Amino acid sequence: MRWERAYAGRVSTLSNLAERHGSLEPADLEWLHLLVGDWQMLSDLAFADLVLWLPTVDGDFVAVAQVRPSTAATVHYDDVVGSHVPQGQRAQLVAALESLRIQRSREPRWFGDYAVREEAVPVVRKDRAIAVLARQTNLGGTRTPSRLELNYVEAADELLGMVARGEFPTADSPSGRQRGAPRVGDGLIRLNAEGEVLYASPNALSGFHRLGAMGDLVGRSLIEVVTELVDESVDESLPLVLLGKAAWRVDVEMHGVALALRAVPLTEEGQRTGAVVLCRDVSEVRRRERELITKDATIREIHHRVKNNLQTVAALLRLQSRRTTSSEARAALAEAERRVATIALVHETLSQTLDETVEFDDLIGRSLRLAADVATQAGGHVSTRLDGSFGLVLAEDATALALVLTELVTNAVEHGLAGQASGTVLIEVQRSGEHLRVVVSDDGVGVPEDHGAGTGLGTQIVATLVRNELRGTIDWNQRPGGGTRVDLQCRLRVNRDAATVA
Repeated sequence: MRWERAYAGRVSTLSNLAERHGSLEPADLEWLHLLVGDWQMLSDLAFADLVLWLPTVDGDFVAVAQVRPSTAATVHYDDVVGSHVPQGQRAQLVAALESLRIQRSREPRWFGDYAVREEAVPVVRKDRAIAVLARQTNLGGTRTPSRLELNYVEAADELLGMVARGEFPTADSPSGRQRGAPRVGDGLIRLNAEGEVLYASPNALSGFHRLGAMGDLVGRSLIEVVTELVDESVDESLPLVLLGKAAWRVDVEMHGVALALRAVPLTEEGQRTGAVVLCRDVSEVRRRERELITKDATIREIHHRVKNNLQTVAALLRLQSRRTTSSEARAALAEAERRVATIALVHETLSQTLDETVEFDDLIGRSLRLAADVATQAGGHVSTRLDGSFGLVLAEDATALALVLTELVTNAVEHGLAGQASGTVLIEVQRSGEHLRVVVSDDGVGVPEDHGAGTGLGTQIVATLVRNELRGTIDWNQRPGGGTRVDLQCRLRVNRDAATVA
C-alpha cells in the first residue's frame, strides 16, 4: 500500500500539521491534544492501532498522530504521520465525518500478508466532527479471545463511543502527576454505575490482595472493599475514584503496600453508566521515593550544619582580629574571615535546594554587594555590574568558583580602585554547557608592568583553584583605557539541568 507524504524533512507534530493542513480553532486543537494525551489507554484496550486523521482544506485527510498498542501486534510498522489517507480508506473517513457515527467495515482489508479490521470514529466536540480516529486491528493472530480480552475490548468500545459523542476526553481531567499511569496492563477493574465490580483482571486482583482485600472482587462495592482496609486519613478524592465518578488518580497505602488507582468514568448521553479503574502496585516506587527524599533532606541538613560551623569560624576570626594590635595581622584575619564567609554562603545556598546545584547568579550577586560594602567602608563608591549569566553550577564547582570570583572582585575594589572616589567593576560571563568564560575588569590603576599579576596569597589561591579545581586558565592584563582585566576560562562539571543557562 502506498502512503503519500504530506511533506518531508520537518518534524511532524500535531500542532504544525494541523496549522499547515487544517482550519481548526484553538479550542478544537486543544481537544485533539487531550485525546492524544490519553489514547495509549484506548489503543491498549482495543488491541488496535489508532491513527488520527484531520480533514484538510482541500477535502483530503492527513494523519496528524498515531499510536501503537502494547497489548497486540501493530498494523503500521512505519510512521504514517504526515501521510495522506489511502484511497481505499477515504470513503469510510468521509462517512464518519459527515454522519457523526462510527463506521465499521464489513470485510477486513489486507495490508500485505495480514488482514486488518477497520473502524472510523468521528472525533466530536460540541456536536461537530473535527477529525476522524481510525481504529485498525491486526487479525494476523486471531484466536478465541479470553475473558480479559473481551472486557478490554468492551471497555474500548464504550470509550470510543464516548469519543463519537463528544464525551471523551474529559475536558476537566487533572493534569500532571494526577493523570496518565497506571497503564492498562498494570491492572483493570470495570465498575457499573453503582460502583460494583463487574470484572477485575488478574493483576488488579493481585494488587488488592497485597493491600489486604481477600477473595474475589466481582459483585462487591469497590469503595466498601477499600474502606474496610484504610484508616480515616485518606485522600478526599478517593471515594470519587472508587465510585468511578471522577477522572482522577489517587494512591492508597496500607502496611507498606501502595496501590495507584486511576478512574475513567464511562458515560452515555451524559449519564454515567460505569467506569474503568486502572490500578498498579507502586510500593517499590514509593519506597525509593521516600529514600530519595530522606537522602535529599540529609544532604540539605549537612550543608546547613556546615554553614553554621563556618559562620562560627568566621565569628572567631573576627573576634581574634579585634584583639590583635598588628595591622597586618588584622588584615590577614579579615581576608580569612571573608573567604570562610564565602564558602559558608555556598553551603547556605545548597541547603535550600533540592539538588546539588546552585543558582550562581544569585550567589555572585550577593558577593558583589559585599565587595561594594568594602569600598564604601574605605570612603569610595564602587559600582559593580554583572553582564551575562552563570546559570546552574554543580556543588563540586560552586565553592571554588565563588572563592575565585570573590577574590578577584575584592582585589579589584581594594587595590585596583584604592584611593579613587569612584569606580566600576564589571563581570562579563559567557556560558555554553561545560565551558565558562568570565572576564573581571575595573577602571582602576591597573597591573604594574614590571610586577605582573602579583604574588600575594589571594593570587596564589585563585591560580591554584582555577588550575586544580576548575580545570582552566587565568590571565591578568592591562585593560585598554586603564585598569585591570582578568580573563578566566574553565570547564565546569554539568548535568542536564546545570547545563541550562538562566
